[in-house]
Order: sequence, then C-alpha cells, then structure tokens
Amino acid sequence: MEITVGTFNLNNLFSRYNFRGEIREIRAGNTEVDSSVEYRFTDAETYRIRTYMGRLVRGKPPRQRTTIANRIRNMNIDVLAVQEVEDIDTLKRFARDDLGGLYRYHVLVEGNDPRLIDLGVLSKLPIGCITSWQQAVHPDDVTTTVFGRDLLEVEILNPARSRTLFTLYNNHLKSHFVPYGQDPVAGARAANQRRRRQAEMIARIVEGQMRLNSRYVVLGDMNDPPNSRPLRPLVRSEGLNLTNALAHAHETRPLTRDPSGPATAVWTHRFRPSGQPAEYELYDQIWVSAALAHRQIEAWIDRRRNLTGDGSDHDPAWIKLNL
Repeated sequence: MEITVGTFNLNNLFSRYNFRGEIREIRAGNTEVDSSVEYRFTDAETYRIRTYMGRLVRGKPPRQRTTIANRIRNMNIDVLAVQEVEDIDTLKRFARDDLGGLYRYHVLVEGNDPRLIDLGVLSKLPIGCITSWQQAVHPDDVTTTVFGRDLLEVEILNPARSRTLFTLYNNHLKSHFVPYGQDPVAGARAANQRRRRQAEMIARIVEGQMRLNSRYVVLGDMNDPPNSRPLRPLVRSEGLNLTNALAHAHETRPLTRDPSGPATAVWTHRFRPSGQPAEYELYDQIWVSAALAHRQIEAWIDRRRNLTGDGSDHDPAWIKLNL
C-alpha cells in the first residue's frame, strides 16, 4: 500500500473563540466607576480566553485558516504532522469544520511552550501508542526540560490495526528568535546550543526506542537547514543512519515574483532580513530510517503563491512510501 506522510507548521493555529468585552462607562470616558462585574459563561465551547505575557492571544484570522485548510485538502496526505496548534480542541475543530472530516484520527499532547503552541498529528490511518518526551532533560542540564515544546512519538497502524506501519517522531526545535533587549550574539549562541542539545536528545531517544530494522520517520520544523551544525548529532548519527527524504523533492509550482530567487527548489521557509536578500532554507524536514529509505517513491513541497506565505510562513512537505 502507498502511504503519504508530511509535515506542516500551521503558524499559530489558535482557537477562533476568543472573548472580548468592554465596560461601557470606561469606554465613555467615565473613570470614576465604583462597581464590580461578574461574567458567567454557560457555553464553554464558545467563549475562551487565552493570554500570553499579559496580552490576549487572538485566534488565527479566518482567511488564513481557510488558506491552510485548502492547502491541506489539496495535498490530501494520509498522515500529517503539524506544529503550532493551541490544543486538542482547536485541532479537532479545525479537522472537523475546516477540513471537512478529512482526518478521522487526531493527536495532540499539551507541551512545554508558554505561548501554547503544541505538536499534533492528523491521520486517516489508525493510531497506536502515543508517547510524549516533553519531560526529557539533557545530561548537561538536568534541571531544565530540553524540549521547549515536545518530542511526540506516535505509532501509525494499518487499517486493520493488526500491525504498526511505522513510528512517527514529530518535532519543533528552538527557533532563532532572540527577545528584544537581550544581547543578540549571546542570544543566538544560546539558541544554537539549545537546538543542538535537542538534536542530541532526539537521536538518543529514537535510538533507544527503535531497532536497526525499525520503520520510523523523524520530521517537523527543525528551525535549521539539514547541513547546520546544531542538527549534526541527529542527521549524521551513525546509530540512526537517517536519510534525508526531501533531498530531491519536487515543488508543486515554482515561486514567482522574487528576482533574488532561491538557488534550489528544496526549501520550506523564507526569511528576509532588513535591507538584505531573502534567505530560503529547508527548515521543515523529513528523515526516514534505513528500513524505509528504499521504500520511498517520491517527495513534494507545496509551494506558496505569496512571498510572505499562504496562511503560514512555512510550506508543507510530504513523501510517498510503498509499504
């Protein structure tokens, strides 16, 4: 049977059900209000409040949500690893309302991210065991969880649930973002070190969980290109012997309207530093075990139509396997 497996950073897929209220007296300019207000919500499915660093977390704009949903429906992938989803309710609502029930099975485990962006899986195939590695620590720092989000391990079963087709390891590694006010050089160094430690722990965990002949896929938003130094402990691990399944990926359409243009079609993330040419990198990656490498048929990247992205600043990628 042929199975397609992909990854897509949905870029802040937060709930659309954020509540906004106002006190009329304050809006009218009367600041001498001595009263108390009590809110009662009888419909918990409709009204939800989310904040981060004191600010309201707003739902993903409907147009962007529709755009990513259309891209997912057009790709029609069997198993899709996703990143940056608020919670399981949001993922289920998205699968039901925006994707029209395309995926029967949904996985999301609340992770460590203070911004509430978690890892999930949408699957047409049954799901077996689910393991969260969010509490893993690196030996160089046993007081802090190494994964800022999680490492989500999910078994994908055949339709009859009689065997495991492969095990999927979904990732979202530390970004390059340095908060305002921090030293940019020191901040970048710390981010790279965090990403390297995460790569080391992924390699250690997968090697401990899998056998030499196991079928597994390591994928997700790695926030670094495949040849970067922080990712070396994972992608060059002799114990895993992974194959870059997107090394020769095709794009669904070429990017247009960018004279500086990418040097290759194998990229999923575009970033344009101020006053500099745009950078194109393969941040969203799919690595397969030796037992799956010879079963890969093809690989694709769904190319955006707009330079800034179509509903997400990442382009989704997927592979087809003959299992």
